[in-house]
Amino acid sequence: MLCKTESDVLKIVKDRNVSFIQFWFTDILGILKSFAVTPGELEEALSEGMGFDGSSIEGFARIEESDMIAKPDPTTFQFLPWRDKEKPVARMFCDIMEPDGTPYAGDPRYAFKRILKKANDLGYTFYVGPEPEYFYFEDDKGTKTLDEGGYFDATPLDFAGFLRRKTIFALQDIGINVEYSHHEVAHSQHEIDLKYDEGLKMADKFMSLRVTVKEIARLEGYYATFMPKPIFGMNGSGMHVHQSLFKGDKNTFHDPKDELHLSKEARGYIAGMLKHAREITAVCNQWINSYKRLVPGFEAPVYVSWARRNRSTMVRVPMYKPGKETATRMEFRSPDPACNPYLAFAVMLAAGLKGIEEGYELPTPMEEDVYEFSLKKRRDMNITELPGSLFEAIGEFEKSELAKDALGDHIFEKFIENKNIEWDRYRTHVSQYEIENYLPIL
Repeated sequence: MLCKTESDVLKIVKDRNVSFIQFWFTDILGILKSFAVTPGELEEALSEGMGFDGSSIEGFARIEESDMIAKPDPTTFQFLPWRDKEKPVARMFCDIMEPDGTPYAGDPRYAFKRILKKANDLGYTFYVGPEPEYFYFEDDKGTKTLDEGGYFDATPLDFAGFLRRKTIFALQDIGINVEYSHHEVAHSQHEIDLKYDEGLKMADKFMSLRVTVKEIARLEGYYATFMPKPIFGMNGSGMHVHQSLFKGDKNTFHDPKDELHLSKEARGYIAGMLKHAREITAVCNQWINSYKRLVPGFEAPVYVSWARRNRSTMVRVPMYKPGKETATRMEFRSPDPACNPYLAFAVMLAAGLKGIEEGYELPTPMEEDVYEFSLKKRRDMNITELPGSLFEAIGEFEKSELAKDALGDHIFEKFIENKNIEWDRYRTHVSQYEIENYLPIL
């Protein structure tokens, strides 16, 4: 809606007879939280924020320090296109504050703002363009697909394409630009690619996309999920994340004199992503199910390497096209769409900036199919693998000074605590696989 100030919000709420305004924020896992205020409470909420119990939010305060304030960001005001047009409902993203008005250390949005400020202090603007994949199912009780289409299939195989189209129209209604969309490799799997934008705006947009995909599916009687690996034997859902750094209108990743058209900053940034990939994987792939996707054979990149054309590598640099200097970027291919975008984008940016600041050397691009390499060949070429389980990923994360600095002590420690609990519950769970395979013979 192009609101810039609190006054802009108050005026449009009055002019459009808005019924409720939802205040959105996330817990440390990236689960959307929301509560609604009426127009009569909005002026005070905009100026002072609205109090809530932070002890009930995952990764927020302990019960003895539970008072939190949600302060809405007027620039994020948008109407929800799936709500009644006669009684419109709007939303705003919030920053979480302490009662004294200082930023709350456990707020993922604040953590991302901190590392964005570091980039800005160095003269950079961080741009991000995610490509999330997801599935449509008949309901949330099982994985019965809506179609048997494959990559880029059209009607009639792309039966659920009408859901995707309705979702894109809804996204456009809330100011989110979509570059393109298509059916993905697996049955009933789809992808919507967002046009790149500044980092914080994109994190907000990505949270909005996840809600919109789910709401449009729900209204049509179906269920959408960003679960990384819902179906055994089929490709999981990833989220390739395109990234670049600008100074003003100039893309600092582009160098016309370089053989690969990559600047010193671009090379350092990519080298930083490679060097710190293992330790930030827990944030970019934060669920036990994430590691059912990160296995060889289903297109998910598990080997820490980079290339230009080779899609088996973890990082890809799309080929330069003359006249498209601003499009020079790197693509991080291992994250999945069930991550917390504020935290995931934060650790990606931190790793890239570290590579620039420390002058990391970029290794030779790997244009061969890494999946075809023997274990010995990978070791001889110093190609490591991403963690194979959440347990291994948390072990790497716990040792990471980079992640701790990027996220802050509070989120760093709470994230580890949460994920250790998740792993403990999983490792003591007796699965149907064990019942079917072990009970009859043991």
